[in-house]
Amino acid sequence: MTDKTLLDDCFLHDKDRLRHDEALAILKDRLSPVASRETVSLADALERILAEDITAPRNVPLADNSAVDGYAFRHADFETTGGFFRLQQRIAAGHATDIALAPWAAARIFTGAVMPPGADTVAMQEDCETHQQDGHDFVIVPQGLKIGANCRKAGEDVAEGAAVLSAGHCLRPQDLAAIASTGRARIDVYRKLKVGLVSTGDELRRPGDLMNLGDVYDSNHFLLRGLCAALPVEIEDFGILKDDAALVEVTLKDAASRCDVVLTTGGASRGDEDHILKALDTLGKRHMWQLAIKPGRPMMFGNIGASAFLGLPGNPVAAMVCFLLYVRPVISLLAGSGFCEPQGFEVPAAFDVPTKKPDRREFYRGYLGTDETGATVVHKFMRDGSGLITGLREADGLIEIPEEVTAIRRGEPVRFLPFSGFGIR
Repeated sequence: MTDKTLLDDCFLHDKDRLRHDEALAILKDRLSPVASRETVSLADALERILAEDITAPRNVPLADNSAVDGYAFRHADFETTGGFFRLQQRIAAGHATDIALAPWAAARIFTGAVMPPGADTVAMQEDCETHQQDGHDFVIVPQGLKIGANCRKAGEDVAEGAAVLSAGHCLRPQDLAAIASTGRARIDVYRKLKVGLVSTGDELRRPGDLMNLGDVYDSNHFLLRGLCAALPVEIEDFGILKDDAALVEVTLKDAASRCDVVLTTGGASRGDEDHILKALDTLGKRHMWQLAIKPGRPMMFGNIGASAFLGLPGNPVAAMVCFLLYVRPVISLLAGSGFCEPQGFEVPAAFDVPTKKPDRREFYRGYLGTDETGATVVHKFMRDGSGLITGLREADGLIEIPEEVTAIRRGEPVRFLPFSGFGIR
């Protein structure tokens, strides 16, 4: 579990329907990390959130070394010898020498080997010519090499004492390589958050169950489980809850006692069978509900004790859009990685929207393509229904339309949020 409770006044507002930017601002301002720390081996740190700053205790690389297989020499001797050097020693990677090069001498050296004292330049072996004379080995290096050629300097990658990574960073393979290069074997990371998934509705069935007329398979569970897979969390499945007020209440109470975050789908409106809203009001605090967005208006935020509560709409499109826009940043922040807002870019629209309701931010499913000139454009999925999983599958991102926009003409720039920016392939 966590070592810090949520702020009691998080999400508080005095509007019936919050704008998108207002909701994000409240979440960023009122939430803070709750995950405790643990020490793990570097081999177990992939995709964990770093809980400490990493600095280099020594130069990386530790010493000047050769970037190629070739011949190391003093560049100052080059003009005197005309590129003609006597071979003095042979140096392989992992076998450093303290024997300095004699004047007008060169060393046979291999990639990664430490440069011998006095040497500052390396000629590639394929550019050199070797021969013997009077029982001695010599090498002729090519003209035109600059001083320092093919030599990697100590600290060239990271200097001693330099910052490598900061706390809050989600560790990628290349980050682990950077930490390994400093010699660290174990690091402090934030513990994974525990997220409880709850599905609601008499009509829901899990794949493999028998289906009757009026039943629906619970696609949201697998959608949310997959979306959570890219985050530093562990999932606990609380199953499908029937539309029973007592059952919903006892399950949410149990989930909140065991999880850092409780994430539900369905039951977020005020219908007779929408018990999630009522249970949250009974067990905890419903601090934010009804957003001025489409899809996803009835999404709710709150807390049950120390557990953050996020109630998503039941329609799959709305559930995914709300997860990406709000749930994912909240989980990231609570887990110690900061509030991760998506990075988008403008691209011409390959579609028209004759009219759009003002004062509401809308998110269309879209996919990139090219027009007749070969320029990149974004297409809008032709149907807008919140229950159409096909649109999520065919899209490769979301098209974000601000509140003040009331129509879109083909060719106008629109903001595109690629799914890749949310960690989705």
